[in-house]
Amino acid sequence: MEFMAGSSQGRPFIPIWRISQTLKQTGFHAETPEVCMLLKCQTPDLETCGEPVGSAFTKFEDSLSGTFGTSYVFPQIVLSGSQLAPERHCEVDYIFWLNTQQEANPVLRASSLDTFIAAVYEHAVILPNATLVPVSPEEALAVMNRNLDLLEGAVTSASKEGAHIIVTPEDGIYGFNFTRESIYPYLEDIPDPQVNWIPCNNPDRFGHTPVQQRLSCLAKDNSIYIVANIGDKKSCNASDPQCPPDGRYQYNTDVVFDSKGKLVARYHKQNLFLNEDQFNAPKEPEVVTFNTTFGKFGIFTCFDILFHDPAVTLVRDSRVDTILFPTAWMNVLPHLSAIEFHSAWAMGMRVNFLASNLHYPLKKMTGSGIYAPDSPRAFHYDMKTEEGKLLLAQLDSHPHPTPVVNWTSYASGVEAHSVGNQEFTGIIFFDEFTFLELKEIGGNYTVCQRDLCCHLSYKMSEKRSDEVYALGAFDGLHTVEGSYYLQICTLLKCKTTDLHTCGDSVETASTRFEMFSLSGTFGTQYVFPEVLLSEIQLAPGEFQVSNDGRLFSLKPTSGPVLTVTLFGRLYEKDSAPNTLLDLTTQALRYL
Repeated sequence: MEFMAGSSQGRPFIPIWRISQTLKQTGFHAETPEVCMLLKCQTPDLETCGEPVGSAFTKFEDSLSGTFGTSYVFPQIVLSGSQLAPERHCEVDYIFWLNTQQEANPVLRASSLDTFIAAVYEHAVILPNATLVPVSPEEALAVMNRNLDLLEGAVTSASKEGAHIIVTPEDGIYGFNFTRESIYPYLEDIPDPQVNWIPCNNPDRFGHTPVQQRLSCLAKDNSIYIVANIGDKKSCNASDPQCPPDGRYQYNTDVVFDSKGKLVARYHKQNLFLNEDQFNAPKEPEVVTFNTTFGKFGIFTCFDILFHDPAVTLVRDSRVDTILFPTAWMNVLPHLSAIEFHSAWAMGMRVNFLASNLHYPLKKMTGSGIYAPDSPRAFHYDMKTEEGKLLLAQLDSHPHPTPVVNWTSYASGVEAHSVGNQEFTGIIFFDEFTFLELKEIGGNYTVCQRDLCCHLSYKMSEKRSDEVYALGAFDGLHTVEGSYYLQICTLLKCKTTDLHTCGDSVETASTRFEMFSLSGTFGTQYVFPEVLLSEIQLAPGEFQVSNDGRLFSLKPTSGPVLTVTLFGRLYEKDSAPNTLLDLTTQALRYL
């Protein structure tokens, strides 16, 4: 048993009178209670320990546990004045019961919270005046403190609303478009969380760390977990053959501080986007998790979501309940707008997903959300204003497991009818799709490309003469702004009635659908279902995925449809990027 007394200044704790865990091991003939208990003695005389006590002055932190021989354990927390502890400030941590009476010695786990309140903040970042030339450390800190002032307001508001955790965006503290040299004054040395460090209490333990100190104090003072994105620096020398010429590694880094201000997680971004030359990727992907009283969490950043490691590994192998996702996401329609793809990833991977995006409309950066596996709980998309946005929603701490989807089961049994020469090609984000125009108000269509055949059944509310919809299929390697293999089935609105515009970016539509059912012969289990409505809106509760791989509507759509898509990833077919590809991609970005 471990407990640590502390003053807990600034925290709304009432002194603890007694904390106990009580067990009853029941049978047909006997009851044998087992108890682990921390309590205040009535007086300094140890013989009074266990006597009734009505008040106390000492405050506590940390945990109580025991090697119980049963799964029936009842936690009790009683404060001075015989008051019960407020749920947010005196939570029961993970309890492990070891049943020593059985040969297998199974370990059972319970969490004190079945649900929790999540918060994400879409932050309108304040950018430095200059990002391409180095500034002094004092100037860099001034910029970061201006952003931290805004983040502090969001953290305080979230805490007052009862949030247990808040996620803030990638690049949210200092902005973007740096060189390797110009980012350096913004970096701090971020230690491994195993060092057991609360920067708020001991800010100089690892050098000058004002940003970590402020984040730690924000978490501690508001009794909330804080997820933030900052830069880490690590010195190296010639003994390391991969050491950069300037003698240091620089990492795009997510940090997590718990509700006591302790650093509990550090993640270095693995899959850097093309203009992140200021940072290094870690030598091996980092799989970072941490446990709380409201579930097991994993974390990764922005472009990581398109790749297997660490994103898929966190869910498949580490079995996290919730993903934390700081991002600086530039929306790309029709399939990669932030709220569209992130909510689809949560559904496809059957995990909670907390996505916090930068708010910078000039670069098409907006779109944050709190997503459960079955449906979005809250989301925000705003290209019209310059203001940030705080979102809050309740989630299950441990999402209920859902059956594994066989994504090819239904589609493989559908007979594909010949359509003659009606197919045409179109480009979506530099990829050549095979399309079929939907010429009727309803019907059944099939379109194929390579090994992928996509099947659609649908009925429109009306067939408008001024709008064209098409069914498209893509099965191939995407090679612009990254290299990754895709299989995509998509129903989408074309930009105009000219079929050559099918696949272009479209934000508005007028046609609603009475029903739709989309499936495909996918060669992967990693398929992400998307439904996006006019004005870039999601459709919570309006569609479902069946066990046999159909994405189908549950009711007529509440708004006109932009796209209904099954976005598949074949990670094993990804090719390693090469110099020629990188040069081509960079050239395309500047065109």
